[in-house]
Amino acid sequence: LKLVYGGGNKGLMGTVANAVLLNEGKVMGVMPKILVDWEQQHESLSELAIVPDMHTRKKMMYDLCDAAIILPGGFGTLDELFEMVTWNQLKIHDKKIYILNSNGFYKHLLGHLQQMQKDGFLYEGVTDRIIVCDTPVELFNKIG
Repeated sequence: LKLVYGGGNKGLMGTVANAVLLNEGKVMGVMPKILVDWEQQHESLSELAIVPDMHTRKKMMYDLCDAAIILPGGFGTLDELFEMVTWNQLKIHDKKIYILNSNGFYKHLLGHLQQMQKDGFLYEGVTDRIIVCDTPVELFNKIG
């Protein structure tokens, strides 16, 4: 298993990175230069790429991944989600995108996406590009 993520050591993704490392997996961080001074980087990563900006980070993470798993997060997570969905829609990439909707975290966002579909703003159905899972077990079963 190789995990590619933003490279920080705090929060949910830092916890996931630590779990992968403890189980002898490889973890690559991709961090924009601007965040190196602002956010504490994870010191135990298998590999850390410092890139010039957020756009380079997102492209590199997406190019390196086999699939994207969206965990609960903030603006950066949503930015990454929507850019990946857009790239898939435009056929720039076709990698699977999974949302882990733990404890209904993305309930309102998913409702809004369904409203966008209902109102005719999407070219295809929400579930044509996004696979929603409510638990980690469901997610692993759908990936495997």
